[in-house]
Amino acid sequence: MNFIGCDVSKKKLDCALIRAERPEARLHKVVPNTPEGVTTLLNWVKDKAKCDDIGAFHAVLEATGPYHEIAAESLFSAGCKVSVVNPAYTKSFAQSLGVKTKTDHTDAETLARYAMLVQPPVWQPPPPQYRQLQTLQARKQALETDLQRERNRLEKQEATRSEPLVVESIRRMIQHLETERQVLELALETHVQAHPDLSRDRGLLQSIQGVGAVVSTLLLPILQPGRFKDAPQAAAYLGLVPIEHQSGTSVNGRPRLSKAGNATVRAKLYMAAIVAARYNPDVKALYQRLLLKGKSKMSALGACMGKLVHICFGVLKHQSVYSPKTA
Repeated sequence: MNFIGCDVSKKKLDCALIRAERPEARLHKVVPNTPEGVTTLLNWVKDKAKCDDIGAFHAVLEATGPYHEIAAESLFSAGCKVSVVNPAYTKSFAQSLGVKTKTDHTDAETLARYAMLVQPPVWQPPPPQYRQLQTLQARKQALETDLQRERNRLEKQEATRSEPLVVESIRRMIQHLETERQVLELALETHVQAHPDLSRDRGLLQSIQGVGAVVSTLLLPILQPGRFKDAPQAAAYLGLVPIEHQSGTSVNGRPRLSKAGNATVRAKLYMAAIVAARYNPDVKALYQRLLLKGKSKMSALGACMGKLVHICFGVLKHQSVYSPKTA
C-alpha cells in the first residue's frame, strides 16, 4: 500500500507520498484544489510509485469545512482509498512524533505518516439525499442565527432613543430573514417527502416521545445508515459521552460531557431530553434513577441526551417504531 497525505487549503493541495517499496523516502507535490488538480496528483503518484492500480493508494485528508470535499470525492471516484480525519487527531499525532514545525509541507508529510502508521477507517461520500438535506439544514441554522442577531439589535435600539431609519432597517431585515427561513423550511419538508427513505426514517424517529419534527429532521443526516457502527459511537460524535479526569489519589475531577461536535445539535437534543425526561418511560426512568443517586439535574439531563441518541440509533437500525422497555 502507498500512502498519500493531502494538506487541504482553499486553492491548493500540498501532498506527500510514501511509497511501499521505499517508505523512508517522502516525495512532495502541490496541485490545485480542483478535480483537474486531483487527476494530476493521481497521475503523479502512479508514476512515482510505479503502480497503475489506484486502489493500492490510501489518501488521508483533514476535515476542513467544505474545502476537502472536492478532493475527497474526486479521489474516491477514481478508486483511491480515502480517509477524512479529525484535525485534532493528526495534531496530537504530530506532537507525539515530536514535530515542531508547522508548514503545509510538514503537515502533508505528517498526514502521510498518519495514514501509514494508523491506517484510519476508509471514508465514503454520503448519499446525495442526505448531503442535500444537510446543506439545507446548515443554511436554515445560519438564517436562524442571523435572525436572532437582528432581533437582539432591534431590542437594543428600541430601548434607547434610536434613529427611526435604523429601526426600520432592522425590521426590514427581520422580515426578509423570516421569509427566507420559511422558504428553507418548505424546501426541507419537500425534500424529505420526495425521498421515501428519509420520510420513513423521520416517522420512526418521531415515534419516540421527546423527538419532534425539528430534532428528527436534524438527526436524519447524522444517523444515516452505515455512518456509525454502534450507538455509543454516534453519541461520542455528538459530544455526549462522559470524560473522566482521575489519577491516583490527588486528581479526582468531576466527569463532564466531551462536548465534541455540533453545539447546535446538542442544544436541540437538550430541549428534547427535557421533554423526554417527563414523557418517555425509558428516559424518565434513567433521569429519576440518577437523581436518586445524588446526581445533579444537569448531569442527569446530559445522560438523558445520550440515552435519547441511543434510542434513535436503535430505532433506525432495526427499522421499527419505538417500543419502551420500561413499564
